[in-house]
Amino acid sequence: MPPVRELAWKLGITPGTVARAYKLATDEGLVEAAVGRGTFVTGAPQPVVAPPEPLINFTQSGLLDFRAARVPEVGQSRAIRAVLQQLGQMQDAPYLDYPTSQTDLAARQQVVGWIGQDRAGRLIPDDIVLGLGAQNTVMMVLQACLHGPSPVVLTESLAYPGVRHAARLLRAQLIGVEIDEEGLRPDRLEEALRRHGGQVLLLSPHAHSPTTARMGLERRQRIADIAERYQLQIIEDDCHVINRPDMPSFRAICPERGWFVSSLTKSVSAALRFGFAACPADQAPVARQVAQSTFYGLPQPMLDLCAELIRSGEAERIRTQVEAEIARRVRIAVNILGQWDIHWRTDIPFLWLRLPQGWRGSTFAMACEAEGMRIKPADEFAPPDGVAPHAVRLTLNAVADVAALEDGLRRIAALLARPPVNVDF
Repeated sequence: MPPVRELAWKLGITPGTVARAYKLATDEGLVEAAVGRGTFVTGAPQPVVAPPEPLINFTQSGLLDFRAARVPEVGQSRAIRAVLQQLGQMQDAPYLDYPTSQTDLAARQQVVGWIGQDRAGRLIPDDIVLGLGAQNTVMMVLQACLHGPSPVVLTESLAYPGVRHAARLLRAQLIGVEIDEEGLRPDRLEEALRRHGGQVLLLSPHAHSPTTARMGLERRQRIADIAERYQLQIIEDDCHVINRPDMPSFRAICPERGWFVSSLTKSVSAALRFGFAACPADQAPVARQVAQSTFYGLPQPMLDLCAELIRSGEAERIRTQVEAEIARRVRIAVNILGQWDIHWRTDIPFLWLRLPQGWRGSTFAMACEAEGMRIKPADEFAPPDGVAPHAVRLTLNAVADVAALEDGLRRIAALLARPPVNVDF
């Protein structure tokens, strides 16, 4: 392609305008700039490919769903309707204009109390930026943190598929970092940073999906020290945490670079689409600008609804009942599948099942579907270039009827005992 100044002269525009156009084309992968040689066309842009699996798993008639991590019904529908009726009687509710930092202040104040100072360090409402659920909030924070034409995001070698979706949409390179029974390994993180660089570490240290791993304080501190040396931002995705843990988040450990993201989706109701980020010191304005630029902010009726659910104590009452129901279902599953290699916790609504010899994740998933059950194999949690173990995740909340849940788990146990023969490993 012609040099910037030559093209600017031909078109009768400023060199700065051409330079910006060249940069946009480079970021899009349309051209490639070679120092000392010029700018060259790389070819047509690659078409956007649909993701191989959806983030939302809809219940299919006739199939027991062990894939989706849905919140169980414990009366939240009735509570939400009651608050909506209460809001409907407010004659002075201003439901006409766009949300602002003033109109969402009450909701942000309630979020500060919901998170708690011990969990995320010193918090004030101005540190909170609201999003449309945890996935949207993670996207918002990534946009606030990432920069340059080829950003790098580090995550666990097995991670929630939404991480891959987010990286794909933001055209970021996703690097999986090896994990063990306590989560992401600090030594492997430092190796990945030396090899690939990285701007952001996105991880779920307290309730890891799919393995149920929980990271201890000493390891968190080691990772925080590495982040400090490499100027790495840490996004802690807390969306699967339902209980009230006493473990400090990365935002509490390293408040200048730790982002704490969560929502009401897994603890109260997924229908609310109410997420939030506790931002590092002085970083909230950047995240708020991203939110305003992409979706303006949460609708005012939703802000009022969620603020009242938290303020009234209804959200905490629901969370407590959800936690108890999850513990009950986990105990049922452990009683049925306890002879197999399972990892479980009573505060997480899924099990991590390492398959016996003869089974692969994909073949076991097909065998379960033939028996009328849908499960999630480990390869759906691995990055594109990652290696998945022979394991599956079984969620326990999407099957509403407990008797049907027990029947499905017994059928899974029966399949585990009958692996295929002559499988080449």
